Amino acid sequence: MARPGAGVLGRAARLVQGPRRAHAGRGGVSDRASVTASVEVDVDPTTAFELFTAGIDTWYKRGPHSFTDPKRAVGVRFEPGVGGRFLEVHDPATGEGVEWGRVLVWEPGERLVFSDLLSSSPPAPATEVEVRFVPVDAGTRVTLEHRGLDRLPPDVAAQRRRFGWITLLGWFDEHFAATPEAAP
Repeated sequence: MARPGAGVLGRAARLVQGPRRAHAGRGGVSDRASVTASVEVDVDPTTAFELFTAGIDTWYKRGPHSFTDPKRAVGVRFEPGVGGRFLEVHDPATGEGVEWGRVLVWEPGERLVFSDLLSSSPPAPATEVEVRFVPVDAGTRVTLEHRGLDRLPPDVAAQRRRFGWITLLGWFDEHFAATPEAAP
């Protein structure tokens, strides 16, 4: 839970994108294979994990730019646990929708890894997104790495570097900075 009086973000969270190797490009591209970004939030790692996963539908920006089928989409969710789907929801009652990925690692308060099925289509291998929740003095550093971009066609990889899961982390940061009462 957030510290008393701090809200979810007691100070401006920072979106930090930086190089992992020597190639640092526009928008914080880390290298040809991956891109990484971090934000710091004023909650403990378990709460940050819950906000990122169970709370995703409260901060995910809806629109034609962010859904595969905007006319049918009613939300987004992670199904908890290894093997759970990361899903664009069309029918909340049945779970019908478009699968965006599968949860590969589910360690509440520590780490989430999921396949990214949106960046590739069979037979190309899926890329992976890893989100780490690391305690820091003021709360939690949430670091997102999208890796495997080197396996994608160059135009798709470039698009995912510019507008992909890193953008999603920015939405997470923006929402909870604007609505500190949003913690579950």
